[in-house]
Amino acid sequence: MARRSTSRAGEVRARVAEEAARIMREQGVRDFLLAKRKAADRLGVVDRQALPANQEIADALAAQQRLFEGAGHEHNLRALRAEALRAMRLLERFSPRLVGPVLAGTATPHSDVSLHLFAEAPEQVAFLLLERGIRYQEGERRLRLGNGEHAFYPSFAFDLGGAAVEAVVFPERALRQPPVCPVSGGPMRRARRDEIERLLDE
Repeated sequence: MARRSTSRAGEVRARVAEEAARIMREQGVRDFLLAKRKAADRLGVVDRQALPANQEIADALAAQQRLFEGAGHEHNLRALRAEALRAMRLLERFSPRLVGPVLAGTATPHSDVSLHLFAEAPEQVAFLLLERGIRYQEGERRLRLGNGEHAFYPSFAFDLGGAAVEAVVFPERALRQPPVCPVSGGPMRRARRDEIERLLDE
């Protein structure tokens, strides 16, 4: 009986993960928790303890993209990475690092290019964008740190070519202290410009 119950719980988790991934892929939902809750409501799952981890949803999303989108996904991903590279060249003085779905390979057509920048003061980023005639919106991003605490960091959202870019600004000392990845729960993967150039050359 216990084994059957465990198997049933696993099936429910897998179904919710598949539905959450579909919601993210088709509707452009970016927040894992929101996609998870929408999927649970749609499937009538009331036990929140049976919900999948973010990594399970990310794995399901990647599998769906390979199955349903194929070459279209690869084309979209390459275009987003090319725009990311363009943004990184523009913001080179702030040691830009690419993060998130565009780096991980799970980006959808709704995904932003997500960058981490490092500056003594966020105003330096604003000044550069103004100098280049780029309109932006200021905001902030709440991130979990390695010590378990949360912190807010300023961000700048702007359009560059065919992509929307969100650049989160960290103090320079945080270059080697990545926040926690919302998918894996480990340190967030950050990629330098030369790494993106290699990805595009492959």
